[in-house]
Amino acid sequence: MAKVIMIQGTMSNAGKSLLAAGLCRIFKQDGYRAAPFKSQNMALNSFITEEGLEMGRAQVMQAEAAKIKPMVCMNPILLKPTNHMGSQVIVNGEVLGNMRAKDYFAYKKQLIPDIKKAFRKLEEFADIIVIEGAGSPAEINLKENDIVNMGMAEMVDAPVLLVGDIDRGGVFAQLLGTLMLLEEKEKSRVKGLIINKFRGDKSILDPGIVMLEEKGKIPVTGVIPYMELSLEDEDSLTERFSKKEAACIDLAVIRYPRISNFTDFNVFEQTDGVSVRYVTSVKELGRPDLVFLPGSKNTMSDLTWMRQNGLEAAVKKLAEDIPVFGICGGYQMLGHQISDPAEVEEGGTMRGMELLPVVTVLKEEKRRRQVSGVINEVRGALSALSGQPYDGYEIHMGETRIIGDGQAAEYADKGEKNTAVCADGANVFGSYIHGLFDKGDTAAAVVKALAKRKGISVENGVFEDYRTFKEKQYDKLADTMREYLNMEEIYGMLREARLE
Repeated sequence: MAKVIMIQGTMSNAGKSLLAAGLCRIFKQDGYRAAPFKSQNMALNSFITEEGLEMGRAQVMQAEAAKIKPMVCMNPILLKPTNHMGSQVIVNGEVLGNMRAKDYFAYKKQLIPDIKKAFRKLEEFADIIVIEGAGSPAEINLKENDIVNMGMAEMVDAPVLLVGDIDRGGVFAQLLGTLMLLEEKEKSRVKGLIINKFRGDKSILDPGIVMLEEKGKIPVTGVIPYMELSLEDEDSLTERFSKKEAACIDLAVIRYPRISNFTDFNVFEQTDGVSVRYVTSVKELGRPDLVFLPGSKNTMSDLTWMRQNGLEAAVKKLAEDIPVFGICGGYQMLGHQISDPAEVEEGGTMRGMELLPVVTVLKEEKRRRQVSGVINEVRGALSALSGQPYDGYEIHMGETRIIGDGQAAEYADKGEKNTAVCADGANVFGSYIHGLFDKGDTAAAVVKALAKRKGISVENGVFEDYRTFKEKQYDKLADTMREYLNMEEIYGMLREARLE
């Protein structure tokens, strides 16, 4: 029986995902087989495992930190919001169906056997399982039949570390208020408090820590400083969406309402002189060096949004002079037509942006698989992609067909020809492959091609394989947490966990 520890937060984006990843890396460094677990994740950033199953990206990031391959049992339930009232429900990597929030709330108790089965499977090889909660355990309207916070902790008898975010203010009220709203049996599970994202002189904070421990009757296990890290975060509250200044090489990502898998562009953020800006209006868009249209959970609705706020017209105008690249849903938008006969999204047929010679038919069955290969010849502004290797995955509910004289750089996978990159021969490109730019120097090739078009040099820039870069980030995270967390207390919690 694996030892367990759970990280819960006073709110969303308190830092649970990163701290769980940091603990996974620390335990791995100390010689243990660590694994992450989150019973229910709500996110539009997802991943496809080797088996073709879908799971949340946060647990993939944590698995990377633990140096193990991602498995769907690490995240048995994934909710992907389709609108403000409902989500696509994915159980054990397979689509169960779309549910309204109210219906899912009534149904979720039936998923407890799936959660327990997934956890038992993870226990088959893990010495330590680091469990992540969701939101806050003190959401009293959601506590009935809870399966992701204290309900999960009780299911596997896990000690809890409660994390508060001081950067957003009111951390003492966050922590004490959360403890006050917990039942006594729940509060008894909380073995330590963590103050996260602290900036400044800790000695100024010390009197508050003394009072916090006196009033809460629970020790403060650590005060973690604000860390400048480039790792994946919660898609709903990511700081990546904050406004940024354009750099020498300026990449603009259209941030439509149901943007998904924007992790495709994280690789570009590591390079000096490159900005990745997420834009929601024509004014914010300006005149970048390249425009990305990312994935979308509702392609037709998000294209309508672009059409209504003028971004479609602005992007089409820019495409006369600069590269435009669509991934997944963005690729579908760039085509001539999107049809939805099965009413997967909006139903009916709508005109696309008419920038790529393709048409898409949305289908009920989701295509999920990992892919790898080398991009064949690409012509036009991004010809530098020719010959670049990639490891990625496809996850979409549409079938896209090239029409007319469209040019496609193809690859063969299991004897089947597939399109790696589709292009109009000049400035417009599209692909279904998530992670297309992550491997080797593919991202660097794109940046250098854009720099050459501007007549500037980026040869002195730091270009590093993204996976190597992330490994350094995980080590930096673990080193910082070791310095500011009382790891002796945490190992003590593990020793006391699940003694029976």
